[in-house]
Amino acid sequence: MMKRRHLLAGTGLAAITVVFSAGCALVPVIPKRPAPTPENAQGWIRHDGAGRYTLWVPCTEMGQQISTALQALAAAELGVAPQAVQVRLPGTDDIARVRATVGSASVQDFALPLAQACATLREALASGTSTGGASLQAQPLPASALRSFQALASARAVAPAPGQLQALVTGQALFAGDTRLPGMLYGRVLRAPVSAELDSRPGAMDDAAARADPACVAVVQSPLLQQMNSLGVGIVARSPTALDRIEAALAVQWQVQGGFGPVEIAERIDIDRHLARGALRHTPRSDAMPEGEAWSIDLRMDIPLAAHAPIEPRSATAVWSPKAQNGDPVLRVWAGTQDLFYVRDVLARHLALDAERIAVQACRVGGGFGGRTLCTVELEAAVLAQAVGAPVKVHWSRAQEFAQGFQRPPSSHRVRARVHQGHVTHWWHAFASSHILFTPAAMPPWMQTLADFAGDSGVARGSQLAYAVPQQRTEFTAQRLPVHTGPWRGLGAGPNTLVVESAMDECARQAGADPLAWRLAHTTDPRLAAAFERVAREARWHDKRPASDATTLRGRGIAGGIYKGVSYAAAVADVAVDRASGQVRVTAVWCAHDCGLVLQPDGVRAQTEGNLVWCLGLVLHEELPVAASRVAAATFADYALPRMGDVPPLHVHLVESGAPPTGAGETAMVAGAGAIANALRDATGHRFTRFPVRSEHVLQALTT
Repeated sequence: MMKRRHLLAGTGLAAITVVFSAGCALVPVIPKRPAPTPENAQGWIRHDGAGRYTLWVPCTEMGQQISTALQALAAAELGVAPQAVQVRLPGTDDIARVRATVGSASVQDFALPLAQACATLREALASGTSTGGASLQAQPLPASALRSFQALASARAVAPAPGQLQALVTGQALFAGDTRLPGMLYGRVLRAPVSAELDSRPGAMDDAAARADPACVAVVQSPLLQQMNSLGVGIVARSPTALDRIEAALAVQWQVQGGFGPVEIAERIDIDRHLARGALRHTPRSDAMPEGEAWSIDLRMDIPLAAHAPIEPRSATAVWSPKAQNGDPVLRVWAGTQDLFYVRDVLARHLALDAERIAVQACRVGGGFGGRTLCTVELEAAVLAQAVGAPVKVHWSRAQEFAQGFQRPPSSHRVRARVHQGHVTHWWHAFASSHILFTPAAMPPWMQTLADFAGDSGVARGSQLAYAVPQQRTEFTAQRLPVHTGPWRGLGAGPNTLVVESAMDECARQAGADPLAWRLAHTTDPRLAAAFERVAREARWHDKRPASDATTLRGRGIAGGIYKGVSYAAAVADVAVDRASGQVRVTAVWCAHDCGLVLQPDGVRAQTEGNLVWCLGLVLHEELPVAASRVAAATFADYALPRMGDVPPLHVHLVESGAPPTGAGETAMVAGAGAIANALRDATGHRFTRFPVRSEHVLQALTT
């Protein structure tokens, strides 16, 4: 029996069939998320001599331009031009372990330690004691004493170094799919066309027909190709174009246990079914609700599954070096991941290697949004590369990205509120969803059951009311679904605040109040109030707006909230609805955004614009179809996304703040979707409670 840690020898270039028989551990690897420290940050910035520096960016670069923001910060603290700081994406052998790039916390968590490390390096160079990194000799400087924080706070604008932008627009090799190695082969892992929650494995296959193809290098069967309950079979070819042909020739017959359809998913999260059984399991707030009194509003709202839909399907390339000595890596992997060190830990566990013998190199990610936090394609590439003794690239197809990634969970909500003398006096929000942080894509049922005692805070995010209401009750349950769910931009904040802001809008209408004045009357947080006032001023909320006419209904809505308790946003949206077709067009969105000190204003505005487009998709476009025990989308033609023609003018206004930097990339989710939904209510006079709202739904509402 062959040991997993050894390469197969003598495979040459002939077609082969490889079978592993070793098993793998059933207990998943737990991500390690250490807080960044000034001491660790010493390894992120290096002096290369002659006034040149290298910055190993500790965060994943996935379009949010965090590398540009941290480059500007480092340059300001070092007292040099941004061009003097070369930006590099690190590997696990370049820097000490860092936390994953998640939660819009990169600037919040990494900016201060980096600035402190740069200050230490600057002083060390001035005293002639260092030419590389600097050792922490004294207590790190506080933010108030750092040059960079003061300079950026006063300038509020930093021009990016041209090198990074030039690399993007000229198509230089930046992404995992761009990796090229001598002698590289191409791999794919075939899986049953069902959810990985169902037990599935390969049965009969035409191995001889596959190996007869001249481009076929190997057919690989291994227990290491199991992801959750899906056991795959690998193929390796000399060219990527041959993979489809070899897959068809292999003609795997899949053995699948069980099945499901969309009805089963809807039933598992039906909030009214859960409430009929009594109180829900988790109660973030549990004030007593008087019984017997009538509710002013009572809304049932439902939000479906949604996909991450990144532009770049995930990719990884792996190569083994069996002759590596002196502790050098045995395995090298190039990947676009949000957590380099977690990928390394998973590979070490499954391949029975010391973590130090594995090097994972970061590549730019063409869209992460929480979906690149697990180890999937990286393990596939490593197993196939080990089998054939050559570098192997595995690049998922669009269909694989839809089918094998995890999704934003659906949710079902019931919101009730009492309005008395111009104020909300009682608020009750109950909802059912599926897991996010306790993702079933990585956590087996037994472990999820144990973790669920604490409650999945990702599911609850955004459900706590941002307004002053005396009596509140928030309760929820998370149900494991046959389609795997997990982190999606903002976690539960997008769906939950859409529901909250829709209900608050109904309360304002019940009281006959202006929606802006209603929110300000219930707001005790000065930063949230300032965001509402700023967006109202920029959108000219109180000005007379174009009225509806014979062909078009027009409406305006407002919404806002607090993201993770630290970042603030408020939005106003205008919509136009065609009376004849029911087609909805968002004509403009304004957003006031307060995430504390902004290092790179243009980057934050771009992130906010992207976030507002996600809000547009949440309300009007996105729903992941499920059929025959699987995700039914295979291309973007099967999954509705906002197109360029759907995107209105977006007016993003950053609120000046002396507060420390907080998250920017997901904050607008608490405002944009609610504003669009409330504008639609204003235009049609109908509160839509099932999303996304399509033209046929609007037409039905207008004709009944």
